[in-house]
Amino acid sequence: MKNSKIFIHKSAFVDKGAKIGEGTKIWHNVHITENAIIGENCKIGQNCYIAGKLGNGCRIQNNVNIYKGVDLEDYVFCGPSMTFTNDLNPRAKYPKNGEWTETVVKEGASFGAGSVILCGITIGKHALIGAGSVVTKDISAYTLVYGNPAKIQGFVCECGKKMPLNFRYYTCTKCSRNYKQNKYKVEEIKKNKIDVKILFTKNGQKTIRKPHSIQKFIPARKE
Repeated sequence: MKNSKIFIHKSAFVDKGAKIGEGTKIWHNVHITENAIIGENCKIGQNCYIAGKLGNGCRIQNNVNIYKGVDLEDYVFCGPSMTFTNDLNPRAKYPKNGEWTETVVKEGASFGAGSVILCGITIGKHALIGAGSVVTKDISAYTLVYGNPAKIQGFVCECGKKMPLNFRYYTCTKCSRNYKQNKYKVEEIKKNKIDVKILFTKNGQKTIRKPHSIQKFIPARKE
């Protein structure tokens, strides 16, 4: 593959048919299979195996395995020596013949070094998986998990700032993004999308309710 806007180290193997976006850099001893799809401006470290799909701006550190059936959206970070899987019950005697179990990773999620991700699950956007964790089930957006098996330990802002485990409304002190939580499900509240409800009193007068008023947000503790 010859493209002046793509860097591929001379020791890397890129199979015919692989699709690689402009601005991507592929380093020593990487194997990119024919089925792989890699977006723009990705960085893939040494000794990686890539057979799945990567969105734009992904950062793949050394010794990472992304097998066929794994779909990473934009700006996913994979720490050193972490791995995905694509077979829940592997048997050498009974191969799957390409019938792999799929895994989806949403935009901006991050995986710590040495973490293991079982297949057939979805990792929510901007979730953070701690180093050495074994993830066996779906992880919601903005959720911090670690351990074996990985369990909820808190929540993280899109910028990476840790949020408390229990809150109703929250403002990040680092980037000022606003969030709400309901039964351990966190979502960002866009200021231009704050709901405004118009209510009518008994005498016909209009009143305006702003259920996500910024004054109700709980500021983070200063460290």
